[in-house]
Amino acid sequence: MVTGGALTRTGGGLIPMPADTLSAHASSLLALPATHPSTLMAFWFAGTRESAADVQIAASSFDRLTQQWSVARFVVNRQALGAQLDFGVRRLGNPVAWLDGTGRIHLFVVTTGLGGWAAARIVHLRQSQLGQDFASLSFEVDRVLPLSWLWNKSFLVRTSPLPLRDGGMVLPVHFEMGIKYPVALRFDASGEFVGMARISSRKHLLQPTLLMASESRWLALMRDQRVDGKVAVAQTVDGGQHWTDLADLSLNNPNSSVAGLALAPGLMFLAHNSTPQGRTVLDLSASVDGRDWLLAQPLVHGTGRDEYSYPAMAWVDNSLWVSYTDQRRVIAWQRFSIAAPVR
Repeated sequence: MVTGGALTRTGGGLIPMPADTLSAHASSLLALPATHPSTLMAFWFAGTRESAADVQIAASSFDRLTQQWSVARFVVNRQALGAQLDFGVRRLGNPVAWLDGTGRIHLFVVTTGLGGWAAARIVHLRQSQLGQDFASLSFEVDRVLPLSWLWNKSFLVRTSPLPLRDGGMVLPVHFEMGIKYPVALRFDASGEFVGMARISSRKHLLQPTLLMASESRWLALMRDQRVDGKVAVAQTVDGGQHWTDLADLSLNNPNSSVAGLALAPGLMFLAHNSTPQGRTVLDLSASVDGRDWLLAQPLVHGTGRDEYSYPAMAWVDNSLWVSYTDQRRVIAWQRFSIAAPVR
């Protein structure tokens, strides 16, 4: 078991915000190849407030040479996206990024027209041109993911994809109209959508994060909408074809998003709000098997009405990176080295 002493904090702070933005939420981290001038990129949504008309998808990159985050810029605009889709976009949120085998960035974004988040669709965007530097990074619409007979509505994305040996990936999403349940979407190495499978039969779980214990055995850890909920768990032993619900973890889940990352067999991390209620505390826990977890590192402990939420994680340059929403105003980040080598 990894304990708190195995992690050493090597950096942290706030990711720069675009000018004149008062609110930020739901970051996603994208690890980049060692040949790239940036170590990783962060994406999030920002504007006056959540669901405001001026919300756009923002991004920043961490430069390998200067070890600094770039000036943030908007990379997806609501009006421009609506023009590409040929229907009105009222809200933007929850960007999740993936890098395919050719080095092209794919971005999955939640959008709404009429109605709230429960009427959302997931839009798949692709990087417009390979080799774009960050200053000119842009995206074009691939399509709205075809997930529902109801005009593809009420599916939302939140957490990072699970990479597969064949170069494809599995994107965890959830359904949210009336009931809430998690779903796994499979994509091939070029980013083409090839199928979906429901993760849990329960109707109060959302925002799954996926952990690969082995090539065939994966775990989904999920947010529980119920009062006094715990982190929920489902398991597949056939590489995502079928899923089975397991007993909840002992970890508290105050109706809040979690982020998991399996670095190697027997080395898993989970960033989560660990109190029974509220989001004043964000911790990093570690596990060998995904079932029993111990505190590995306190991330941030606040008081009163403080809120630290929606964590994301990435492993890049032999470091564990964590980002999260700080007070719904900015995106914070921390970086850790691990004493034991990860292979």
